[in-house]
Amino acid sequence: MAPQDGNEQDKILPNEDVHVSQEQIDEQAQDVGTPIQAPQVAPQRRSQLTSGHPKELIIGSPTRGVTTRSRNTAAFVQAYSFVSNDDGNIVRNKARLVAKGYSQIEEINFGETFAPVARLEAIRFLLAYASHHDMKLYQMDVKSAFLNGYINELVYVEQPPGFEDPNHPNHVYRLSKTLYGLKQAPRAWYERLRDFLIEKGFTIGRVDTTLFTKKTDNDLFVCQVYVDDIIFGSTNEEYCTEFGKMMAKEFEMSMIGELTFFLGFQIKQLREGTFIYQEKYKRDLLKRFKMDDCKPIETPMATNTKLDPDESGIKVDQTLYRSMIGSLLYLCASRPDIMFSVCLCARFQADPKESHLTAVKRILRYLKHTPSIGLWYPKGASFELLGYTDSDFAGCRVERKSTSGGCYLLGRSLVSWSSKKQNCVSLSTAEAEYIAAGKRSRIPLLCDNESAVKLTNNPVQHSRTKHIDIRHHFIRDHVAKGDILLRNVGTKEQLADIFTKPLDESNFCRLRGELNVLDARTI
Repeated sequence: MAPQDGNEQDKILPNEDVHVSQEQIDEQAQDVGTPIQAPQVAPQRRSQLTSGHPKELIIGSPTRGVTTRSRNTAAFVQAYSFVSNDDGNIVRNKARLVAKGYSQIEEINFGETFAPVARLEAIRFLLAYASHHDMKLYQMDVKSAFLNGYINELVYVEQPPGFEDPNHPNHVYRLSKTLYGLKQAPRAWYERLRDFLIEKGFTIGRVDTTLFTKKTDNDLFVCQVYVDDIIFGSTNEEYCTEFGKMMAKEFEMSMIGELTFFLGFQIKQLREGTFIYQEKYKRDLLKRFKMDDCKPIETPMATNTKLDPDESGIKVDQTLYRSMIGSLLYLCASRPDIMFSVCLCARFQADPKESHLTAVKRILRYLKHTPSIGLWYPKGASFELLGYTDSDFAGCRVERKSTSGGCYLLGRSLVSWSSKKQNCVSLSTAEAEYIAAGKRSRIPLLCDNESAVKLTNNPVQHSRTKHIDIRHHFIRDHVAKGDILLRNVGTKEQLADIFTKPLDESNFCRLRGELNVLDARTI
């Protein structure tokens, strides 16, 4: 449909090669009188227009118009307000009907099209911080977020089939604001929101550019952005109300209220702390892979499990195997207890065998046994950052490389963890744990290998250490500078042990509890 305001509509333009400036085009767009000659827009900084585009270079049918992710064009149009029964939506999104006959050659820097996205560690860090400071978090959603960004390029799109302007059916829309499906849309929206928040006095995070904070007297306001979802909270509840009104005035928002569900996380903000779990996701996962009626088991992996390529083994469906691994990796966002097992099985995605599939199914059986387990962030605990680092020795049966494991806690809140095969072969347990420790910095580190700790404090190179790659000795420099403090911890108190090897049920459950990975039914 055409916009009601004639100032927003260009004229019916014949397709001729007459070069004019962009200013002339805008002036001509204001006049809805008699037809004028068609301009051929001169090349711009990031895009240019040409006529007579070779048909063999067009992907799909040129007569179909814009294809969206929705199969129902009308539903897409209604949902995202590109074109709807309200003609004013076109005016609001500043899309103009201009003469058809031009094709767009995009010259876009793809590095500038991606928007920063908050890492899951940042989300967990914010939840832990809010719980410690007794700060309730809220969530709001931006309606049609990608329609709010401004674009610098000239972008033309065809009229959606069934919604053509009856007076100008052969025209296309020229956009000055973003549209769903454009590569620039995510970053354009992020930049619009960032600039708005900075203008209102917020400070952008130096490390995490999706985190915005604002201090007023002794109160703190925090805001975490994940595309079109915004989590926010404050030590003063009044600031949350003011923030909601401020955002609603600038953007079309829908206030969801207290944070209870985010990115597949189920979140309970309780009086004693915050609990994060993915019970619904886990339940759907078991159902999808037809394991909802499987026999439960107490641990995700047997202690004697030694996976290898199993060259003579029976091949299994690679697509199914990869789908299982991908689903489980996302579940690891709140289930560190399966991190090691999933990462070990993930090494064999290129050519999975029946033995590997059996190991994956055991993980699913363990999930059946622990349906409500998640992360518990208690209130009132200390808030010092503490890390644990550990490694097995030559655990990989293929390359004899060791597996490094680590976890990081803010007080008693587990916010980050890892399990990864090392890049090089270690010749001793001390070297393996020294390399593992070298991957962490700027926090107190607890290591259960006394030799690895001594290596960091010994400035003398001798025969026992000269084979260690020089890139791993930077940990010694940081210890000397006082950036980190590496301390020895007993083997039983080494919480990172759960990320390096399969454990028996007793030790596995003990370490799981020490990490505050608890059952929701016990909280």
